[in-house]
Amino acid sequence: MSVSIPEITVIITAYNAKETIARLINSILHQEGINEQFTLQIIAVDDCSTDNTASIIQSYHQVTYLKTEKNSGGPNKGRNLGLSLATGHYICVVDHDDEWHTDRIIKVIPFFDKATVITSGFTVKNSRTNTVTQRVNKAKEKNFNYFDTNVTFIQKLKRNFGGQITYLGSIVFSNKLKNILFEEIHGMVDFDWILKLFHHQTSIEVCEPLYTRYVNGENLSLNEKYRLLECDFNVSELKKYQHEYPAEVRDGIMKTYGSMGRYYYVIGDMQKSRYYFKLSHINYKTIFYYLTTYFGAKFIKKHFNIFG
Repeated sequence: MSVSIPEITVIITAYNAKETIARLINSILHQEGINEQFTLQIIAVDDCSTDNTASIIQSYHQVTYLKTEKNSGGPNKGRNLGLSLATGHYICVVDHDDEWHTDRIIKVIPFFDKATVITSGFTVKNSRTNTVTQRVNKAKEKNFNYFDTNVTFIQKLKRNFGGQITYLGSIVFSNKLKNILFEEIHGMVDFDWILKLFHHQTSIEVCEPLYTRYVNGENLSLNEKYRLLECDFNVSELKKYQHEYPAEVRDGIMKTYGSMGRYYYVIGDMQKSRYYFKLSHINYKTIFYYLTTYFGAKFIKKHFNIFG
C-alpha cells in the first residue's frame, strides 16, 4: 500500500527579474527529497516585466507561468493569483531574488502535523556592504521553537521586536489558510496578511537558516512615500482588532508611530520626527531622541543603531 506524500505549492512573484529568477527556480528544483518525500507545484506570476523574465520562467517546464493583465506596481496581485491556483497541502510565497538552501523543505516537513504555520531562520547577503549575516533564533527544543495559539499574533499586533521570525520568505503555511489574501489597494504591504495568518493559530519556528535573502541597500524601508503609506495602512489594520485587543492595539499603534519618528530622525527631517515621537510611547529613549532632534542628532546617528 503506497503512502501519499505532501505537495508543496511555491508561489513566485517576479518583475524584471532576469538577473535572479533562474537562481531561485534552480534552488527550488534542486531540493533534497523532491518526489520522494514531497512533490512540488511551482507557480510563477510575472507582473508584466519589460525584460526577458517571462522567457526565462517559461524555459522551465516544471513551472506554471502566469502574467498579470497589467503591471500592478507590487507583488500582492501575483501572490493572490498564485493562491487561487494553489493545490499543495502547504504553501510558500517567495520573492524572485531569494535562494533556497537545498534542505529548505525537508527541514520543515516533520512539523506539518504540529502547526498550521511554520517559519525558519535565513541568511542575508548584502552586496552593498559585502556582508553575510544569519537571522536565526536560539532553539528551546532540539532545533525549533513552538508557539502556542496567538502568541506570535500578539507579538506582531504589539509590534514587538524578537519572538518568532515572520519574514514572508520564511513562512510555510497550511492550505487551510489559503483564503487569506494579500491587500491589493497598495499592492505591496503584507503586515495585515501576517496578522490574519497567525490569528488563532499555533506556529513553529525551525531555528536554522533555510534560505538566503539578497539585499543591496536600495529597499523600500528608506523610501518616504512607502513609509508613510505603510504607516497609515498598518495603523488602520491594527484598529480592526481594537475591540478584541485594546491594550495590544494601542501599544502597536504607538510603536508604529515611534518607528516613523526614528525614520525621520535618520533621514534628518527633525520636525516630522518630533511629530511622530509625540504620538509614540513616552519613555526615556523617546525623550532622548526627541531632545537630540534639536542638538546632537548627527553624533547619535553616527555612533548608535537608531532602529536597534
